[in-house]
Amino acid sequence: MARVKLDAIDRRILHDLQADGRITNVELARRAGISAPPCLRRVRVLEEAGFIRGYHADLEPKHLGFNVTVFAQVGLSSQAEPDLEAFEDLVRGWPEVRACHMLAGETDFLLKVVAEDWDAYQRFLTTQLTAAPNVSHVKSALSIRASKSEPGVPIGTDEPREG
Repeated sequence: MARVKLDAIDRRILHDLQADGRITNVELARRAGISAPPCLRRVRVLEEAGFIRGYHADLEPKHLGFNVTVFAQVGLSSQAEPDLEAFEDLVRGWPEVRACHMLAGETDFLLKVVAEDWDAYQRFLTTQLTAAPNVSHVKSALSIRASKSEPGVPIGTDEPREG
């Protein structure tokens, strides 16, 4: 993968695609101030360079029957790299876990878990999560509501960031 140095046009493209993944190439090009063919080429380069990992729809969990979101702080008995990787591999197979972050400090992993209701989460907790190899403890925090949930990162379109 070649290193891509982002210019103001690339940053505008990334900003607008992150805000609306269904934007047409023609509208994306108009907002970036370029014509459609070079805009599409830039998008392809950004995809190939790994800046754009994919496209998805932002679904409303409650409309699909997922009324509970829980953040589970997981502690493992061992933090040896093979044990950490084994836990991450296991988590990838649990569809109710929507995000998994390895943390520094007292908690080894923070999981975002969705469930139909509290009972469904408790079943997941007792039959899968706490029963998993190397899991020593789990602390659950029920989300009451989400007041902000933005995808991606804050992309400024005025001044480039070094990196």
